[in-house]
Amino acid sequence: MTNDEIQLTEQQSVPSTARLPTSSGEFQIRVFHEQSTGLDHVALTLGDMSGPDPVLVRMHSECLTGDAFASLRCDCGAQLETAMAVIQRQGWGALLYLRQEGRGIGLHAKIQAYHLQDKGADTLDANLMLGLPADARDYKIAASMLKALDIPRVSLLTNNPDKVEQLSKYGIDVVERMSLVVGVGEDNRSYLSTKAERMGHKLSQDELQS
Repeated sequence: MTNDEIQLTEQQSVPSTARLPTSSGEFQIRVFHEQSTGLDHVALTLGDMSGPDPVLVRMHSECLTGDAFASLRCDCGAQLETAMAVIQRQGWGALLYLRQEGRGIGLHAKIQAYHLQDKGADTLDANLMLGLPADARDYKIAASMLKALDIPRVSLLTNNPDKVEQLSKYGIDVVERMSLVVGVGEDNRSYLSTKAERMGHKLSQDELQS
């Protein structure tokens, strides 16, 4: 194991891999246990990914409010649903579901940040007011999962250039970045504008007004 890899366990007495039928089609679900944190991360895979072409990959950070409760404060739920549908339409690819709630600050702090946003702070300043990073995520775990899945080259479905930079740093060849602009609405337009204007996300004003 190199310094750029995280120790993962995947096999116990029974492999943590199974068929997962969903409303977006059928995937294989595969669980990776991160020993240093005790967290379980998930890969949903589809089709034969062993060919020469880059694999369509979405790295999706856990968002309880958006993914489970369909919150409109963010675009996370819409991005998750759309990414699964895009992978199904292509016929092969992978979605990594990473346990990095609230851009890595955790659910409790995320809701505290929501409270500050309700009082007028933007999504970046709210984290800083709590003494936390604007984005605490580290995608070393994602790179390790992709290597375990034998996926060295990817077409990455993201608006966040930091994901591209980090994966490249950790030894994954990001051949292209593919935009994923969905779920824009009145309740999250300001949130998304802050990500574009202050955090470098690739979102145009036209896309934010759609």
